[in-house]
Amino acid sequence: MIEDGLITAEQLKAALEEQTLTKEFLGKILLKRKFIRESAFLKAFSGQFGLPVVDLKHRYFDWKLAKDFSPSLILDYHCLVIARDESTVTIAITNPLDVWAMKKAEEETGRLELKLVLVSEEDMREAIESYRQYIQKNIPDLR
Repeated sequence: MIEDGLITAEQLKAALEEQTLTKEFLGKILLKRKFIRESAFLKAFSGQFGLPVVDLKHRYFDWKLAKDFSPSLILDYHCLVIARDESTVTIAITNPLDVWAMKKAEEETGRLELKLVLVSEEDMREAIESYRQYIQKNIPDLR
């Protein structure tokens, strides 16, 4: 990101110092401190990991796709199932460096090929809220 002129060496140093104290993901610190715009960060991350960036705004979600996966995958690990066919599952993520989330996604996809796409934190929050609303509307009343 420094080579691409997205952040300065001083900004990186400050973010790394904060990371040693907070143990937060470096990208989250860079975004929180407004050292980089999220769109530029996603583009850089996309290039580094070879993952496409997907905009979830105005996207229709077929929540029935998620029925074969644990709610924990979406709610706790922020891995959103956005497409599935006979051989692959496409999951939207915000952080491909989250080892636990990647492990959980791989476990739950089983024999299907896992395809990852990057999404913004805001898109993920909104999609998770939409999923919560879907769950609430579709859980039978247990009275």
